[in-house]
Amino acid sequence: MAKPIGPVCNLDCTYCYYLEKEKLFPKGENFRMKPEVLESYIRQYAESQGTSEITFTWQGGEPTLLGVDYFRKIVTLEKKYAGGRPVHNALQTNGTRLDHEWCHFFRENHFLVGLSIDGPRALHDTYRVDKGRKPTYDRMMHGLDLLKKHGVEFNTLTVVNASNVKHPLLVYDFLRETGSGYIQFLPLVERLSMKGDGKHRLDFAEPSEPGQLPSSVIRWSVNAELYGDFLVQIFDQWVRRDVGKVFVQLFDVSLGIWAGKGAGLCLFLEDCGQAMALEHNGDLFSCDHFVYPKYHLGNIMNDSLKDMADSLRQRSFGRTKSRTLPQYCLECEVRFACNGECPTRRFIKTPDGEDGLNYLCSAYKKFFHHVDPFMKQMTALLHANRAPAEIMTRF
Repeated sequence: MAKPIGPVCNLDCTYCYYLEKEKLFPKGENFRMKPEVLESYIRQYAESQGTSEITFTWQGGEPTLLGVDYFRKIVTLEKKYAGGRPVHNALQTNGTRLDHEWCHFFRENHFLVGLSIDGPRALHDTYRVDKGRKPTYDRMMHGLDLLKKHGVEFNTLTVVNASNVKHPLLVYDFLRETGSGYIQFLPLVERLSMKGDGKHRLDFAEPSEPGQLPSSVIRWSVNAELYGDFLVQIFDQWVRRDVGKVFVQLFDVSLGIWAGKGAGLCLFLEDCGQAMALEHNGDLFSCDHFVYPKYHLGNIMNDSLKDMADSLRQRSFGRTKSRTLPQYCLECEVRFACNGECPTRRFIKTPDGEDGLNYLCSAYKKFFHHVDPFMKQMTALLHANRAPAEIMTRF
């Protein structure tokens, strides 16, 4: 994913782990991808894709701060270097700056817009505030209304935190009512750094490694047991009335796993390393959650994007995911579905005291055990060339 505005955002969400990445760059940095960096990225990325179609993903910070004309230039460059192949764009936004011009542009150029929504007003505004600590719900909903008015394809991203995790059906029903047909849940798990990094003074802890100094989970992080309940309650609602109507990323991914098609999402792959992050200055990092100096792969103005992505260092980074699983995970009956989830959250000990257990282990164990019989039924329907939605007739 590319971050042409870096970590700069017009909001100041309490839980945001990316805002502080500004500290990794010199004071007075102009967090705006320069034209030569942008063109180099689009050219190199397009050339590296041995596919019949190309998809670009734009994030931040808040990418709409760059303005519509900046993205018009992006579309022009994509057409220049795509070699006649269809190009798709996905852009993640908080929605507060959307207007008719933006939405017309998205519609005209077939952008898929990801909109960050944490639930109804009270839940959304708990942590999603602007620089003046003012709520953002009304501005976000205005942006959502404009997306729908212009017929822009959109999905929603909900950060599941200490507040909204207690209200799973309220959140899910709200998202359905907003017209979100594709829902993503992102569990919030962040820790305060105990390392005292004097150079960058980053508040959030780096991804855990064996022997790393202990870090404390920040109070707005999601509770693992509650997150398991959150997923189960929403799944029970979905499997009875919404299969084939509402697409929840985790449920779709789970069905793919049970059907033998693979996870399709880095969180649950056996190994990872294919979801790198490109900063505004051309710096490439191993992953969006590993934007720390030790995971810096190089800069696209000096190094080949493809070579960095295919490098031994990056391949080793990806393989570390499976090679560092504790014995407790290796023997787990749902390992085939979970694979230890994301390494960024592997910072607690197993019941027998081994390092490297995922903080959300209990949540995923509960969820994957719960959905197993339903996934088997839907898989059987698929193998019989029938729609998984037929499962709803069995209740």
